[in-house]
Amino acid sequence: MVLYKGMCKNSLFTDQNGLGSDLYHLPTDVSAKKLHLPDRQVLATLRSHPSHQAHLDLPLDPAFPFMAMPQNSTGENGFCFAQTLDFSRPSPPPGEAGRTFDALSGREACGTPLSNGTASSDSCAEPLCSATPGEEDTQFGKGIKYVSADGEELACGWGGFTPGCLQLFNTSKGVLFFLCVASFLQGMTVNGFINTVITSIERRFDLRSYQSGLIASSYDIAACVCLTFVSYFGGNGHKPRWLGWGVLVMGLGSLLFALPHFTTGRYETRSAAEVGVCGGNQSLPCAQVASSLSSYRFVFMLGQFLHGMGATPLYTLGVTYLDENVKTNYSPVYIAVFYTAAILGPAAGYLVGGMFLNIYTEIGREVDITPENTLWVGAWWIGFLGAGAASLLISIPILGYPQRLPGSQRYIVMRVSEAHQLKDGSHKKASDPDFGKTVKDLPRSVLLLLKNPTFIFLCLAGATEATLIAGMSTFGPKFLESQFSLSASEAATFFGYLVVPAGGGGTFLGGFLVNKFKLRCSGIIKLCLLCTVSSLLAIFIFFIHCPNMPMAGVTQMYDGSALPGGHLNLTAACNAECGCLQETYSPVCGSDGIMYYSPCHAGCKKVSENLRNGKKVYHECSCVEKTFLPSPGNAEAGKCTSSCAKRPLLLLFMFVVILFTFLSSIPALTATLRCVSDRQRSFALGIQWIVVRTLGGIPGPIAFGSMIDKSCLLWQDQCGEQGSCYVYQNSAMSRYTLIAGLVYKVMLPVNFTL
Repeated sequence: MVLYKGMCKNSLFTDQNGLGSDLYHLPTDVSAKKLHLPDRQVLATLRSHPSHQAHLDLPLDPAFPFMAMPQNSTGENGFCFAQTLDFSRPSPPPGEAGRTFDALSGREACGTPLSNGTASSDSCAEPLCSATPGEEDTQFGKGIKYVSADGEELACGWGGFTPGCLQLFNTSKGVLFFLCVASFLQGMTVNGFINTVITSIERRFDLRSYQSGLIASSYDIAACVCLTFVSYFGGNGHKPRWLGWGVLVMGLGSLLFALPHFTTGRYETRSAAEVGVCGGNQSLPCAQVASSLSSYRFVFMLGQFLHGMGATPLYTLGVTYLDENVKTNYSPVYIAVFYTAAILGPAAGYLVGGMFLNIYTEIGREVDITPENTLWVGAWWIGFLGAGAASLLISIPILGYPQRLPGSQRYIVMRVSEAHQLKDGSHKKASDPDFGKTVKDLPRSVLLLLKNPTFIFLCLAGATEATLIAGMSTFGPKFLESQFSLSASEAATFFGYLVVPAGGGGTFLGGFLVNKFKLRCSGIIKLCLLCTVSSLLAIFIFFIHCPNMPMAGVTQMYDGSALPGGHLNLTAACNAECGCLQETYSPVCGSDGIMYYSPCHAGCKKVSENLRNGKKVYHECSCVEKTFLPSPGNAEAGKCTSSCAKRPLLLLFMFVVILFTFLSSIPALTATLRCVSDRQRSFALGIQWIVVRTLGGIPGPIAFGSMIDKSCLLWQDQCGEQGSCYVYQNSAMSRYTLIAGLVYKVMLPVNFTL
């Protein structure tokens, strides 16, 4: 194909029929000169031009993927039409040498390979534009580069196995689908199942909140260890292979996380019939009660470590692989869909995990306690087995994708650089095709990012946001469980209902707004600032909290008076002769609306079963007074139901906080991709994730877990050893959450403003 002379400044080319190809746009100070465009070659962006705005925009015809689509022949916008472009000359036969152009020397070199692995004609005589005398040394040639594929294989498959049916998925939408499934599984496992079952794991393996927080943080610790290596070498390597192996490792981590269920003995809990009535409470010897189950936290930490290793390529290389293979203005939408799947994953994890928690952990074994009982441990491990198997399967198609998708080369010409420009010009080094391929370039890559103030403050903003997200996602269900007196499964389901529309909708809406209003980097940061201020105002809702359900001996005395000095006192005259022990916690709700530590502590002497709901009902409870009669009352197994009138308001503003928090995630990510050079994008995302996890993701769950431990009223006691927390003080929990939220939310707008 030959393009003849006819380019004016800011001109529009036309073909022989007078139809215009869509905007080959060059800056007005660039002179026309001799340029050759062999068949199936594409011109890269004029990155080196001083204006940094020059670009070539070539929407291509699907039928002729390397020809520009005709548009119209109007002469608007000041375009002039000279001689036409001639596409009548046939393409050169394969095997012949191509040509490259060197404007500085005024010479033409033949033999450059083409993008399909062939070479163009050895004739180097037909120019695009005739050069006028004296124009041979203009800056036009400095900014134009040919992009070739160097004979790389672009077919989808594994090694030599590349069947034609697989090529239907060898598109950007195909990649998006499989990456969405992978991110969905990652979110469902790490941010869904683990956060849902955290209370059950604490109960089953005698863990404290800070220990479960350390389990959650192991994911981020692994990511910090691997991010530099993966983002630097994976960014210049075969991204789909890094992604596929990462998903496979993530699946192995899920299987390992479920392993303790199969390597420990059966979960034994004393039934309600054994401990229910006054005088029937007998304790096992301490040697049998105490256990070393808490050591299994190291297995959970290793499983989380594998989760972190496997997910590292997903949110660095996966994002840049999508960005490289779609048009620039479509990139925010693709990334938003990808991250929306990652947000819907945790929501599904909360809902499905909540359903699994209604199944007893020892499947097939009948017990006489219900999920409302605080000794109940649900089948927490089922979700990890399913997610692990699904991750192993989805890694197979991802491993089959080529290093770049067919036709993606043309999108290079559409990019406009918004990277930060350094006064010393050192940023130009990052545009070198050979930059970043060796370890020697690693220090310079880090230095270039550290000199980029926009990138630095975006990292700090992400870190402060990550602290809240990591802390609230880990202990959010526990917060709802305590505030509204819910079971673990009910709390997980409630939290899932919040995250599905707020988190998923906010993530997709953020990408949509960037694409809809064609926001540049500065506009994106203003949008992030608006979202942060909105969520900051909404977080003041944590001034409100639901009061604790009254519990005899824990929140009040048995006669309703306040506890002296706030100390627990589970013994009263009404149960003094029952011989109740503190080792077994089995709360009941009296007919007087007060909770009791166990049926024994309520002074109950008889037990029956409610045929309507299957719950145990205890009678002749000496500590429970009937409302109108002086005789002993009844009690039902489980916690009392909260009738907090502030529940709708609290849930509404929690929804707003989650919505605006996730609304800024995709715009902030898009700003990060645009403020660095193309060859540093994967590495920049890697460094950003290191900062986010080191300053936010790792300390977040640990800090929130420690604060929640401080609000504990009633600890598990096993022969003098402190276990997990049974009852939290709601006012203290809300207060600590508000303080943490304000500290980090105030830091966010400061970073976006700077």
